[in-house]
Order: sequence, then structure tokens, then C-alpha cells
Amino acid sequence: MKNEIARGLNSMVYHEEKTMVVSCLRRYNKHGKKSGKVESMPERTASCSAKSVGFAQNGKEHWKFSGVTERLAVAVQARGTGAEITERNVRRAAEAATDFAWLKKGDTVFVKPAANSGNPFPATTSPAAVRAMVGLLRDKGAGRVLFGDKPGVQSVYQDARRSKGASRKILEQNGLHRAAVESGAEIHYFDEDGHASYFPEQPEFGRHWRGDFYLPDILRETDHIVLLPRVSRHVLAGCTLGLKAAVGWLRDDSRLELHRDAASFLEKTAEINDAPFLKKRLRLVLSVATKVQTTFGPDMGYAAEPQPGLVFASESLLAHDIFALGWLLWCREFATPKKMLNWRHDPHLTFPGLINRLFVGQIWGLKEMLKSQHYPKKNLSKASDDRVLAHAAGLWGGAPGLELVEVNGELPESIKDYILAKASF
Repeated sequence: MKNEIARGLNSMVYHEEKTMVVSCLRRYNKHGKKSGKVESMPERTASCSAKSVGFAQNGKEHWKFSGVTERLAVAVQARGTGAEITERNVRRAAEAATDFAWLKKGDTVFVKPAANSGNPFPATTSPAAVRAMVGLLRDKGAGRVLFGDKPGVQSVYQDARRSKGASRKILEQNGLHRAAVESGAEIHYFDEDGHASYFPEQPEFGRHWRGDFYLPDILRETDHIVLLPRVSRHVLAGCTLGLKAAVGWLRDDSRLELHRDAASFLEKTAEINDAPFLKKRLRLVLSVATKVQTTFGPDMGYAAEPQPGLVFASESLLAHDIFALGWLLWCREFATPKKMLNWRHDPHLTFPGLINRLFVGQIWGLKEMLKSQHYPKKNLSKASDDRVLAHAAGLWGGAPGLELVEVNGELPESIKDYILAKASF
């Protein structure tokens, strides 16, 4: 179990801008703005359509349309197809989402999965995503491709006095360690370097942390970060997507503050991603969502296998998560048995604040549990209900529009319209 929940910002009012059809050959620069330059891009053989989602202001909310449209590349994959097809779609989506101009020959890239437990995909990142991404980065000229994470504190815990569990063992169980090794990545599990091998960092704009939180020293050796989350429900947070995956960077005393001071649980999660050291190095976010964990989460739940499945990527963390949440909601509505969407199988619908308080007691003891704060539940029915997304957009000047680029076939209009409606806030 990790962290957070979702509480919407009621003052937000948004609208969906009119659909616009664009060529998939149009370039967008690093910030998503049209460059006006037209170039051919590999693997883009299908026609592409795009919708731009904008956000109206009511003069009160701090979250507004950023004025930037971000490319979100989507590969469509038939249900039941194997890892070879998934790896091909990962490469296609990645190359459609970014031109890799940021990667110079010999650069060091850190590939971070979401590996909260030893359970396989979709409870954790797809091993096919790791194999494909590490191989692609090496093909593009990366000198070192680092790979690592630290699972949830219920599986691996470390402080200055004691240590329990091992990240290596957990990632061997879920298949991610083997995928990384076989693809040529250099393994770095944060707990193996010890409790002292972290450095202090603070968000650039966020103010909900008491002071510093701590990130692993290995990041000082990296030029770029590629994030490989999964799409899942979360018993405490409501959902776990790209922004939430940043919790895996944290040392466990920082995770204690995150969970104990729960009134700002989700805001602090967004603010991890606002750390300048992470923000300036993040280049690409990609999810394999051919399976989606639609209940409970993050370590177990109903594994929906929608038809079709999706692989999607963006240079923008916000654009990725806005689309990912829409896909999670679609899979909950159309690919999950109704009997699974009740409090027994989906306890986030009950009292996530109480569950989090019990979790604090389980990991850190009665003293910390008695100091832990409460937060209310908030049903997720659209992107603006997610406090992580809301706060991140507020920190970074607004939420982006989405340009959907279809790289290997048509995304069904019904799915496209559903996701963009959820993104319209």
C-alpha cells in the first residue's frame, strides 16, 4: 500500500474545446507548443486525429488551461496478444510521443517502474514495457540505462536502525528484475545503498511538506528519467498513475510524513514531482494499459483486460495522467463486473482515511497512528476529482490540452470521446 486519495476542487469549471483534426506529422516542441515544422516520424503509418481539451475560468480557481497542447501518443492493442506485440507498441508510442532530441550519445537515463509489491502486471509495471524501453534507449545512444525502485513499506522497510525485506527480491517476484537484466539495464535498488544514501530536496512551488523529503543518491548520476507507471485503482488514493509513482523515490521517513500528515496526503504526492531535481530530468512517461487493475489496489484487485488494450505515452506527466485516469474510469465502467464495484472489493468507497490511519499504525506503530490525520473520501468520476492532478496543475500553471496521436490504428471513437469528456473537467 502506498499513499493518497482524491478530493475535487469544486470551484473549477472547464469545457471541452472543439475537435480539431491535425496531421500526425506535425511537430511539437519540448513544451508542447506547435513549432510549425513538419517532419516524418518513424512508425507513424496510420492516420492520426487529435482533440484539444481546454479549461474555462470562473475567476476564482487557481487551476486553468495552461495554453499548451501536449502530444499523447496512443497505440491500440488487441486483447490477448503477446509480449512481442506489446514491446513493439511501446516503441511506437514512445517514438510518437518524443523525438528523443534530449538524449545525447553517452547520456545516463534512469528508468523507473511502479513496483509497489511482488505481484505481477497490472498490479505493477509490465515487464514488456521495461524490456522495450531499455532496449529503445540503448538503440538511441544512451550510455548507461539505470533501473530501480523501492516497493511499498509493507514489503520493504528501512530506517536508521532497522531494515526489513529487499527490493531485489520483490522485483524478482513480479518479473521486473529479470526484464531489466535481460535488456541490459544497470540495476540500482535504493535500499541496497543504505538509509544514508539519500539527499534532501524540496518542491519548487509546493508548501505542504514540513521541510525536506529525501531522494536516492543514484539520481545525482542521471541525466534523464523515464517513468513507466501502470494504471490502477488505489485503496487510499483512489488511483495510482504517473504522479503517484514518485512515492517510490522516497526514503521511508519521508513516507511516514506523507501518510501520517494525511490532510495533505495527495497534495504532498503532487509536490514530490515538483522537486526541481526530478522535474528537470523527467523526459517521458509511458504506460502499458492492456490490463488495468480496476478495484482495490495498488497490490491486488480485479485485473480488467479491455478490448482493445492501450499503450500510451507523453512527454507531459500531467497529460499522461489525465488520459490515464480517463482510461481507468472507462475500464471500471465497461470492463469490470458490477459486482466487483462494491465496498468489499473496492474499499476506497468506504473510509480511506481510516484505512490509512490503520496502515500508519501497522508500519510505524501506535504512537504515529495516534498522531495521524484524517481525510475524506472523494469519488472519482472525472479528472478534476483527483486532488493529485488538481494540485499538480495548480503548481505548474494550469492543465494542458491533449492532442491524441494514434500510432498503429484507430482508437474507437466511443473510447476517445469518453476519455476526453472525463479530461474536460
